[in-house]
Amino acid sequence: MNGVVPMEEDEQGEHAGLRFDQDLEFRRTEYADCVVNSCGSPNGETMDVAIERRVNHAPSDEIEDGCSVGVGCKRRNSNSDGEAFEGSPDDAVNLTDKPGSSRSRREERFRANGRGKAELGRAFQLAVSAHDWALAESFIPLADTQRLNDGLCVALDSVWFLGTDHELESAIRLIEKLVEVGADDFSRAALRTSFLASCVSACRSRTMGLADTVTVMAQRLRERLQECNGDELLKAEAAAKVQRFTEWALKCIGSHSRRRASGEDGARIFQSSAIESQLQLMAFKRFLELAGDRLTGKDYTEAFDAACFPLTLFSSAIDPGWATGIAASAMQGLLTMLVEGGADNMNQCFLEAARFGSTELLRILMQIAQRNGTELDVDLALGFASHYCKIGTMECLVADGNAESFLGPLMRAAERGCMQVVQWFVEHGCKDMELCLALTAAASSSRVEVAAYLLTHVPQHVLQTLSGEILKAAGERSGGSLRGIAFLLQSNFLDNAEATYHIADSVSKSEDEGIMPALKFFLQAEWSEQALIRGRTCGHDHFVNFMRVVKKGSSPLHLQDLPLQLQVTIAYLPLYKECISTPGVLLSQLLRGQLVEAALQLCGNVTEDVLLQYGKQALLSILESQLPTFLLANSKV
Repeated sequence: MNGVVPMEEDEQGEHAGLRFDQDLEFRRTEYADCVVNSCGSPNGETMDVAIERRVNHAPSDEIEDGCSVGVGCKRRNSNSDGEAFEGSPDDAVNLTDKPGSSRSRREERFRANGRGKAELGRAFQLAVSAHDWALAESFIPLADTQRLNDGLCVALDSVWFLGTDHELESAIRLIEKLVEVGADDFSRAALRTSFLASCVSACRSRTMGLADTVTVMAQRLRERLQECNGDELLKAEAAAKVQRFTEWALKCIGSHSRRRASGEDGARIFQSSAIESQLQLMAFKRFLELAGDRLTGKDYTEAFDAACFPLTLFSSAIDPGWATGIAASAMQGLLTMLVEGGADNMNQCFLEAARFGSTELLRILMQIAQRNGTELDVDLALGFASHYCKIGTMECLVADGNAESFLGPLMRAAERGCMQVVQWFVEHGCKDMELCLALTAAASSSRVEVAAYLLTHVPQHVLQTLSGEILKAAGERSGGSLRGIAFLLQSNFLDNAEATYHIADSVSKSEDEGIMPALKFFLQAEWSEQALIRGRTCGHDHFVNFMRVVKKGSSPLHLQDLPLQLQVTIAYLPLYKECISTPGVLLSQLLRGQLVEAALQLCGNVTEDVLLQYGKQALLSILESQLPTFLLANSKV
C-alpha cells in the first residue's frame, strides 16, 4: 500500500476549532464524542504504510482539545478562548430557539470574527449528526469557502448512516446545495469518507468492541512499520497519526450508533439491511456525479487505498464469511465505484491484504476484479500469505483465486523452517520436483525437522536420480553450515546405505568446479571411501597403543590386572559415546571405520568382510556386549 504523509501546519490556525461560543450552555451528551483526536505535523515525509498521503484529505471534524485534521492545525491548549463543546444533537436546534434569537442575529454572531466561523462549522456538524437537514441547510449561506468544503466532508460522511428514503433525499439535497454554492474539495471528501466507510462496514461484523479494535489496528500497524526502512521517529509519527484517524472514525461510528439507538429506528447500525446499503451507495454515487472530472484517477486511487487500509488491519476482527454478507455490500459497492472511476491500485491493495491475512477483503477484491476484468496476481499474493503463515488466506487464494504456483512459497517456507506452511502445501498436492527442491532448501538452511518431514514425501526414484544434485545445491546455498547435508546422509536419504555412501564419495571426488569447496572438504574428511580407510587405520592404531599400555605400561592402575570389561571400557567408551550421540541410521565413514576395527578386535569369530556389511546398530551391539550395563545406561542418558 502507499504511504502516509504527515499533515501540514495551518499558519493561520483559523480552523483549529469548530465549537460553539462559551455563552451557549449546552447540556453534555454523547454527540461530543464524534470528534477527531488528531493534530497536524509540520513534516511532509512519506512512510510505507497504506493511508493517504495528502494533507488536505485528512478528516476535518473537531478534536476534543480544539484541533482539527484535514487542512492542518495548531494545537490549542485547554485554557484557550472557549471550552471544547459538549452538547446534544438537540442543541444545534436550540440555537435558533433561544429567546431573542433571529437569523440576522445569528448571522451577525457567526460573521463577527474568526471564532464565529468555527462556531458555524460546529453547528453544521451537529445538525447533520442529528439529521436535522433543514437546520444544516440554513447554515450554508453563512459559510465561507473553507467552511463549505468542511461541510461537504461532514455531509458526505453522514451517508454511511442513512436508513430511509427521506434521509437519502435530504442528504443528497444538502450535498448538492453545498456544491452549488462553491464547495469543491472533492478529493478530501472522497478520501476521508472512503476510510470512514471501510471502518463502518468492518464494524458491522466485528468480533470485538470498538476500543479493542483500535488497539488491534494500532498493533498491526506497528508490526507493519517495523518492516519498513526509514527514520524511527517518522514511523512513530505515522503510526500515531493513523491510530488517531481510526479513533476519529470509530468515535463517529459510536456516536451515530447511539443516535439511532435513541431514535425510533433502534440500534440497527450494526445490522444494516441490503436496502440501507443500497441507499448509502446511491448517495455516494450522486456525490461522484457532482464531482465529475474534478476527481482525477489519482484521487480515485488514493480513496481506494484509504478504503482498503482499515479492512486490512481489521482482519482479525472480521467474521469469516463477512465478504458475502449484507454487512459488506456497501463496501463492495464503494470499491467497485472507485475502480470504475479510475483507481489503478487494486493489485497493490490485494497483495497487502494477503500479507496481513485479510481474507475477507481478498474475497471482495477478487469479486470486483472478476466483474471488471482486472487481473490480480494471486500467485504472488499466495507467496505473501505463506511468508506470514496466513493459512486461511492461503486457502482462499487457492480455492477462490485458483493460485497454483506452489514452488516459490514452498521453498521459502522450507528455508525458514515453517513446518505449518510446508505441511499445508504438501497436503494440497505438490509435484515431485517441487518437493525435491523444498527438501534441498530445508537441508541448505539446516532445517532438520522440515527436511525429515519432506523425506517421507519425496519418491525414492526422484531422490536416487537427483541425489548428487541435491547435495551440491544444498551445499551451495548452505551459507557455511553443512548440518542439513550431514542430516541427509545420516538419515540414509536414499534408503540404501551403500548407495548413500557411494553418492557422498562421488561428490567428494567430483571435478565439478561448481561444487562448494567446503562441501567437498566435508565429504572427503568424513563420508568418502578414503575417510573409511582413515577411520580403520585410526582404530587399529588405537588398539595397538592400548595393548602396549596394558602390557608394557607403568601405570599405577595396573591395567592388566583389571577385569576384561573394564579394560574394554577404558579403551572404547569414548568411541561408543560418540557413535550413539550421532543421530540417524548411518555413521560417517570415519566413525564407521573406527567402529568396524573395534568390533573386529572384540569379536574374533566374525570376519572383516562381514563386519563391513553391518549397519550402525549391529556394530554398536557388538561393542555393547563387552561393556558393563551400568555404563551403557549412563551413556544413553
